Amino acid sequence: MLSSLTRASVKPTQIASRAFLSTWNAVPQGPPDAILGVSEAFKKDVSADKMNLGVGAYRDDAGLPYVLTSVKKAERIMMENNMDKEYAGITGVPSFTKAAGALAYGDDSPAIKENRLAIAQSISGTGALRMGAEFFNAWFPHAKNVIVPNPTWGNHIPIMKNAGLGLEKYTYFDKQTNGLNIDGMLEDLQKAPKNTVVLLHACAHNPTGVDPTMEQWDQISKVMKERDHFAFFDMAYQGFASGDCSRDAYALRKFVDEGHQVVLAQSFAKNMGLYGERVGSFSIVCHDEQEKARVDSQLKIIIRPMYSNPPIHGAHIVSTVLNTPELKQEWLGEVKSMADRIITMRTQLRNHLENDFGSKKNWNHITDQIGMFCFSGMTPEQVNNIKNDWHVYLTQDGRISMAGISSANVKYLAEAIHNVTKD
Repeated sequence: MLSSLTRASVKPTQIASRAFLSTWNAVPQGPPDAILGVSEAFKKDVSADKMNLGVGAYRDDAGLPYVLTSVKKAERIMMENNMDKEYAGITGVPSFTKAAGALAYGDDSPAIKENRLAIAQSISGTGALRMGAEFFNAWFPHAKNVIVPNPTWGNHIPIMKNAGLGLEKYTYFDKQTNGLNIDGMLEDLQKAPKNTVVLLHACAHNPTGVDPTMEQWDQISKVMKERDHFAFFDMAYQGFASGDCSRDAYALRKFVDEGHQVVLAQSFAKNMGLYGERVGSFSIVCHDEQEKARVDSQLKIIIRPMYSNPPIHGAHIVSTVLNTPELKQEWLGEVKSMADRIITMRTQLRNHLENDFGSKKNWNHITDQIGMFCFSGMTPEQVNNIKNDWHVYLTQDGRISMAGISSANVKYLAEAIHNVTKD
């Protein structure tokens, strides 16, 4: 503690002379976020034709944010039940984590039936990924490295690195076909050191929209089993990709059935439209119930100094929807309708390009890809041209957020794409 003598010796004039130099004077300006930059440019554009295809949030066919009816009903039930605002436990709302685990792994999953699934509520998918990365850095008994697909969601890289993990990329996207380079992927998995942590997008790969087929997932599982690799699944779009929650969980469930001890980052932002509620979970398939108890204890130790315990409102919404049979059925219908609208926009966009504007380029990838995003194949120069000439805004890698397309503007977009890509 500062003595009275020392305090008295600090003269006001000395303090004032240093006041102009801020403690944070040397902090540099950070780079802008690529997606937020697109949105800012879009906002400044005064054209009536402008389109924002950068943000990964669902919009209805009128271009408006969509709150699911099942979610609204769940909130009414919560209000009627006069739910309190007490703290959740460190690992979250139990009724939520139980329902989230069952949705992801399946009600009949051996990991759930044998009580060996350690699961904690997270701050959406991003928080789940960070929790997982921290757990691997603390407890993974092999090299603290992870390999991610090339390309991958931009936030994967800083999340893993900031948690202390080394990071490299494996072959994934084929720029020539705008599809999956399965041979390159399998070769890289074969070459990776044994016991490598492999990050896998469970469905609706972001940013490419390119998913392995079921047969290709079987091949991936086989190679990873042979090399003793560890699967770190990121599932942000269950149900939103194909419209079928079970189909979208195929890879995760396949790996568990084949004996992989997987981990999963799960989000309810997209499939329930709960973007701002930040609802997700992180789960670990353990060997037995005793191991689960130990893992649970260490997850709590990671969570407690990070944010103590998670928020409850969004978790209660998900819990109410998934644990109320009629609401769950309504939600399954709604998530399918969202997926179907995206699929319809893909079909219409391709049809306009090929039939209305006579594009000679191959646009099969628009309908072959799945989920919210389409990797268009446009170059950075073409992206700049479509922005400057047509007021269409997307990220420099040519990724289109299909949710920003509607029946009112899909033909305009097709005309724009055709004009900037034609020879």
